[in-house]
Amino acid sequence: MKEYQTITEISGPLVFAEVDEPIGYDEIVEIETPDGETKRGQVLESSDGLVSIQVFEGTEGIDTESSVRFLGETMKMPVTEDLLGRVLDGSGNPIDGGPDIVPDERRDIVGAAINPYAREYPEEFIQTGVSAIDGMNTLVRGQKLPIFSASGLPHNELALQIARQATVPEEEEAGDDDDGSEFAVVFGAMGITAEEANEFMEDFERTGALERSVVFTNLADDPAVERQVTPRLVLTTAEYLAFEKGYHVLVILTDMTNYCEALREIGAAREEVPGRRGYPGYMYTDLAQLYERAGRIKGREGSVTQIPILTMPGDDDTHPIPDLTGYITEGQIMLDRGLDSEGIDPPINVLPSLSRLMDDGIGEGLTREDHGDISDQMYAAYAQGEDLRDLVNIVGREALSERDNQYLDFADRFEQEFVQQGFDTDRSIDETLDIGWDLLGMLPKEELNRIDEELIEKYYPESDEETAEEVAAD
Repeated sequence: MKEYQTITEISGPLVFAEVDEPIGYDEIVEIETPDGETKRGQVLESSDGLVSIQVFEGTEGIDTESSVRFLGETMKMPVTEDLLGRVLDGSGNPIDGGPDIVPDERRDIVGAAINPYAREYPEEFIQTGVSAIDGMNTLVRGQKLPIFSASGLPHNELALQIARQATVPEEEEAGDDDDGSEFAVVFGAMGITAEEANEFMEDFERTGALERSVVFTNLADDPAVERQVTPRLVLTTAEYLAFEKGYHVLVILTDMTNYCEALREIGAAREEVPGRRGYPGYMYTDLAQLYERAGRIKGREGSVTQIPILTMPGDDDTHPIPDLTGYITEGQIMLDRGLDSEGIDPPINVLPSLSRLMDDGIGEGLTREDHGDISDQMYAAYAQGEDLRDLVNIVGREALSERDNQYLDFADRFEQEFVQQGFDTDRSIDETLDIGWDLLGMLPKEELNRIDEELIEKYYPESDEETAEEVAAD
C-alpha cells in the first residue's frame, strides 16, 4: 500500500493526484486531511501518472498537503443474514445504534452479471395487496417493475405500503416448511430529505416491517458521490440474501431521479461531453447495470425483484430518466396527478401502466383462473368510460345512450372502489378479483366479450331481479 502527497487539483467531488505506478480503475482510496480526518474515495480514471478520485464524503478539508493511500482493492460490502432489521447509511455503515456488523463475507459492490443461460424465466406471482397492481399490472418474482411518479405525488406512501404488505402467497400456504423461502425487503433511499427518512423509519418500526428489512438511507445533504454507491450496496445485499440464503427479496429503490442527477453532477465535474439534457451518454448503461441485477437463477431458491421509483421531472414521461428506465425494465406503474387531486389513493392510472410479465404470472395455480379475462375486460370497459368522459364534456350526459351511461358509471366506480383503497388496506388477490366482478356486474352479460362464458356463469354476480325470477321458476 503506497502513500502519496501529490494532490494537484480539487474540483467539486473530485481530487486529482499524481502517481508513479499503475492504479486500478474503481480502486478504493483513503485520503487523510491535515487535521487527521480520513475520507474514502474511489478511482474514477487512471492514466499515466495521474488519477482522478471521487470522494464519498465530499472534498471539504482536503488540500494539497493531504496524503492519499491506494488500498489495492475495489469497494466491498460486508454481507450477513444479520443485516435484516438493520438501518445503514448510504455507505453501508450502521446508523441504528445497534452492534457492529460481523460479516460472513465481503462482496464486490459492482456484482457479477447473471449469465443469461442461467436465468430462470420469472413467472410466480408476488402479492402487493394493492388492487391496481395485483389485478391489472401484476408483479412477478424476479421482475423489475418501476413506479413512474411526479413531484408531490404519494410515491413514498405507495413504496412503504408495498414494503409492508408484499408476500409470496404460495410460500405462506406452504407454512413453515423447510422448503419454503422467506420474504425480505431491501430498501434503498437516495437523496431523500431527513423528514422523509424519519417517516420511512417510523413506518417500518410501527408496522414491524423492519424485522424482515434492510434499510439504506442516503440523505439529500449527503454527498452526490455516495448516491452512486447506495444502490450497488443495496443490490449486493439483496443478491446475497437471495442466492446464498434463499430469500425472495423485494428491492425498492427511491428515488432514481436523484441517482441520475448525481451522475450528471459528477459527469460535469469530470468535464465529460454531456448527452441528452446534460445527462452523461453512458446513463443507459449505468442504469442497466443496476436494473439487470434483478432475476432468478436456475437451481437457486431465492429471487431478486426490483421496484425502482422515479419522479419524472416536469411530469414528462419522455424525459431521459423515465425514457431509458422504460427501455430496460419490464413495464411501469404510472401515478396520475388527476387521480391524486380527486383524493384517490394510490393514484395509479392503469391505462398507461403495464407489466410485460403479467400473463406468465397469473391464472390457474398462480392467482385464479379468471384473472386474465377479468383484467382484460376491466381495461376495455375503463378505457371506453374514459373516452366517453371527453364526449360528455361536449354533448352532456343526456345525449348519451343507456349503454354509454353504464360505461361512464363503470369508470367512476372503477376509480372509487377498485383503484381507491387507501395506503393501509391490504387486499388479497381473491378480494381484488371479487371487487372486479362486482363492478363488471354493472354491465350486461352480452357486453363481457373478453371473458370466457364458463367464467361468466361461475362468477358473474346475479342481480336481485334474476334471483327472484329463478325462485319463481322453481
